[in-house]
Amino acid sequence: MGGIHPTAVIDPGAELGDGVTVGPYAVIGPEVRIGDGSEVMSGAQIEGPTVLGRDNVVFPHACIGLAPQDLKFAGERSELRIGDRNRFREFCTVHRGTAGGGGLTTIGDDNLFMVYSHIAHDCHVGSHTVFVNNATLGGHIEVGDWAVIGAFTSVHQFCRVGAHAYTGGYSVLTRDALPFVKTVGIKPACYGINRIGLERRGFTAASLRALEQAYRILVRSRQPLDKALAQLRQELADDPHVGLLIDFVSSSQRGVIREPPGGKKGGRGVP
Repeated sequence: MGGIHPTAVIDPGAELGDGVTVGPYAVIGPEVRIGDGSEVMSGAQIEGPTVLGRDNVVFPHACIGLAPQDLKFAGERSELRIGDRNRFREFCTVHRGTAGGGGLTTIGDDNLFMVYSHIAHDCHVGSHTVFVNNATLGGHIEVGDWAVIGAFTSVHQFCRVGAHAYTGGYSVLTRDALPFVKTVGIKPACYGINRIGLERRGFTAASLRALEQAYRILVRSRQPLDKALAQLRQELADDPHVGLLIDFVSSSQRGVIREPPGGKKGGRGVP
């Protein structure tokens, strides 16, 4: 059973689904749609145009769908779309898009955004991700499914974080973080594939071996990037996960992080 606390402020233009709960002093603005079974806790604020799917939980003092922190934003219409079963913990902030970035911020399903995490304008976050406390995305960032963004990690605008990537706490990412790989540090380096996470998600032994071999070619061999990609295509492209890795690196606009820990740089970008 849902319920609306008498101190909550809900605009007449908002739409609340069946069983939605709104706590004390929460504020829900116009053009907000909240799906069935969701909960907005005390003091949280949601502004529109914003759509939340089913069974989301917005914890106290989170701010969802507010205007972007972009000096170019001039009040144009922009949107935020959120899927199902997400958790936005205390003081989490998620902003709508801007005209220059397509006017849309999106979040998939089953994500956990911990305390003080921030999703900036025009970001696109997949599903099953975890943003640890104070993890921060600049604008125009893409985060793949099952990625983990560590505590106090900052991701520079226009970067990408690949699917199943793990980024360690306090990392500073100014280039793309590889899928399946652990990337850690203020001057980030790669520390092997995220083997424990991949095993938990049911990756087969054959796929893990293929990804380990791909990692050795791409990072540990220290080959020029074009030669490493050519070797991956020749030897391992039949594995779908390695194929995703190849596509990710090949399509990078900012270059990828592929430095080994404590060693020479493994190459910065795509030729």
